[in-house]
Amino acid sequence: MVTKKNNFEEELAKLQQIVANLENGNVALEDALDEFQTGVKLSRDLNQKLTAAEQTVAKLIEGDGSEHEIDPNSSATPEE
Repeated sequence: MVTKKNNFEEELAKLQQIVANLENGNVALEDALDEFQTGVKLSRDLNQKLTAAEQTVAKLIEGDGSEHEIDPNSSATPEE
């Protein structure tokens, strides 16, 4: 059976639902621990995906096809 890999938005929605359930406090301890572990895994996966996306966006492709990496946390233009 082929399983569909969740996209970023689906995983984020699932993490948000887990957080809401845990904040609500109406979850049995064992279930809360399971949900917490799932949430931690989702959080790590989402962080990796976001980091990869930031690295992709942080590259500028010049007219001649050369690439210049930029710091996504800086507003400065890349140096040549």
